[in-house]
Amino acid sequence: MKRYVIFGVLGPLLGGFLLLLATTVMSGFWSHPPSPSEVEQLFATFARTLQYSYLFGLLPALMLGAVDDIVMHIRRIGPTLRVVIVALIGFASAELLYGSRGPDSGLLQFVLYGLVGFVPGAVSSALSHRFADPPVSATQPS
Repeated sequence: MKRYVIFGVLGPLLGGFLLLLATTVMSGFWSHPPSPSEVEQLFATFARTLQYSYLFGLLPALMLGAVDDIVMHIRRIGPTLRVVIVALIGFASAELLYGSRGPDSGLLQFVLYGLVGFVPGAVSSALSHRFADPPVSATQPS
């Protein structure tokens, strides 16, 4: 159950910030190095839109948590590979959802919108391995 709490709390928080950052970069607002007032404006906008990040990001984050939970039960897949699998599924799903936004297309848009799912998936999966996985006990020879 801790796994879903980790994904539900961190997923929309990180994903919402990265989506705002990707949209800011793709709009050309930061075509020059940002000034401190522009960075402050970014964080103020993030604080105002955080509720929408949780509203629209909670279900996809919990779905990634379910994928992480399923992959955890496959014994041949270790924790590092599990983090990579969940992160790549997050990348693909975020790219499919957000990648076609706006008139721009190209490698930068592909990577930026893919990172919206990659980073929360990787961070949440790594933290769920650390805090939510059951401890591995040594097997007794019979």
